Amino acid sequence: MLERNLGPSGLRVSVVGLGCNNFGARIDADATRKVVHKALDVGITFFDTADMYGNRGGSERDLGAALGGRRKDIVLATKFSYQMDDAGRMKGGSRRYIMQAVEASLKRLDTDWIDLYQFHFPDPLTPMEESLRALDDLVRQGKVRYIGLSNHKSWQVVDALWISRSQNLASFVSCQDEYSVLVRRADNELIPAMRANSLGLLPYYPLASGLLTGKYRHGAPMPEGSRLSQTGTFANRHLTESNWKKLGQLEEFVSERGKTLLDLAFSWLANKPFVSSVIAGATRPEQVEANVKAASWHLSAEEIAEIDRISPPGS
Repeated sequence: MLERNLGPSGLRVSVVGLGCNNFGARIDADATRKVVHKALDVGITFFDTADMYGNRGGSERDLGAALGGRRKDIVLATKFSYQMDDAGRMKGGSRRYIMQAVEASLKRLDTDWIDLYQFHFPDPLTPMEESLRALDDLVRQGKVRYIGLSNHKSWQVVDALWISRSQNLASFVSCQDEYSVLVRRADNELIPAMRANSLGLLPYYPLASGLLTGKYRHGAPMPEGSRLSQTGTFANRHLTESNWKKLGQLEEFVSERGKTLLDLAFSWLANKPFVSSVIAGATRPEQVEANVKAASWHLSAEEIAEIDRISPPGS
């Protein structure tokens, strides 16, 4: 398994990571253990979760239990700021809440430190400097090694970096945002801002919520139980005529080369130098193996140019 630095930091992460959003929700503790152990066996060292995954805490608890003594062998990332109670008080980026949230995550994960602690969603009620000062304290205390952002706009990323540099505070080293060969909106502003500041990208939904698995066909019934079989946000966002057209052309592209859409989804991201780790969830050990194998295609400059023609940057 290849490893890369996470942005400008010295933290090394596997080029394929494991997204743990299914733990504690779609699969139970026993199934989680099997997926985690398979990930370890195939060389994955980057595990990404969040306090809100698994019905508020389930993912962290099951992941911590599955890792056991192997915790020290991996890079563990989690997130804070998403609402964790029905009353709407346990959320955000205030000092008060961050200090509470990190202790809760440490306990659920059964660990003394978090390698990458990520600000999951922006908090419009709290100044970024307050959040950064709290996170800087956690870094100095050793409870957190590095900090990252998720779902923040490009101007918010740059503003946060300026605050850290001007106030001598710990700086964000990564951004976790939606990015795939089908969904490339991050090319417009976020990725140029990240590259100018050497931040690492952790793309989520690398398979475009399943469209790039090859199991969907335009006009055919949706696979039973699949994410896109449900009407709503995911379906409306991805099941567009534009995406169906791109998908058809990409299928021809990979077929001509004896590859699959899964190979393209992972390898296209892995070929981007600013991508630190391609994270994808799994509910079965076989999916973990397939994801790792899919990232081994070294695309040529001509092939990348053809992909850009089919799915243009910023689209």
